[in-house]
Amino acid sequence: MNNLQWLDEVKFNSQGLIPAIAQDHQSGRILMVAWMNREALSLTAEKNQAVYFSRSRQKLWHKGEESGHFQTVHEIRLDCDADVIVLQIEQHGGISCHTGRESCFYRKLTPQGWEIVDAQLKDPSQIYAEKSTNPHTLAMQSSNAQAETVEVLSYLGQMMTERKGANPDSSYVASLYHKGLNKILEKVGEESVELIIAAKEYQHEKIADHKNDLIYETADLWFHSIVMLGYFDIEPQIVLDELARRQGLSGLKEKASRQD
Repeated sequence: MNNLQWLDEVKFNSQGLIPAIAQDHQSGRILMVAWMNREALSLTAEKNQAVYFSRSRQKLWHKGEESGHFQTVHEIRLDCDADVIVLQIEQHGGISCHTGRESCFYRKLTPQGWEIVDAQLKDPSQIYAEKSTNPHTLAMQSSNAQAETVEVLSYLGQMMTERKGANPDSSYVASLYHKGLNKILEKVGEESVELIIAAKEYQHEKIADHKNDLIYETADLWFHSIVMLGYFDIEPQIVLDELARRQGLSGLKEKASRQD
């Protein structure tokens, strides 16, 4: 497809992005939602393979480049407002979600809350090994944990600084800062409750899905706590420094008690 005039009819948002929904071309099931910029959409049409744009990494993301789970594109559709893309795709490997499931939409709302209804087809650590640079999967890697923690904290600290002055419509974090401290604290409280529920469920039934829920809810609580710190211009690394200081004090006290 050499004539790119069709791209001019696509309404990208203020960040130059458009949401793209990946749908199984046979079953019709929605597998994932990601973002595309002009280049990603052009490459997807040219290669007949899904190419997205990673907002967290600020670069093009060829789906499957790390997992091997590529997406062959059979059809590209544009909605009536020209601001949403739907891809009819074939998902190679049968896994589109970084959690190792067929679809990213594996939770269903029930009277008891969100319930996981799709089985994990493969452990993410087996899918990505040590190749991943995606923030969603870095947390699942066990090697070089300390270095990764510092890298992720540094990234989040920088992101909070950038989002504080951003348009509230541009991102979730910017919208929280725009709404003020009470809204941020409300989210910290909500995530705390959800973490408690996840912990109780995992205690009741130690299965992989409940363990993953516990991990994700902990990540949500930590994330919103970092948003709160950002409100006061406190770098998350300072919290780690405080934890290290406490460990040092504990060691000194123990040593002093042995000398008495």
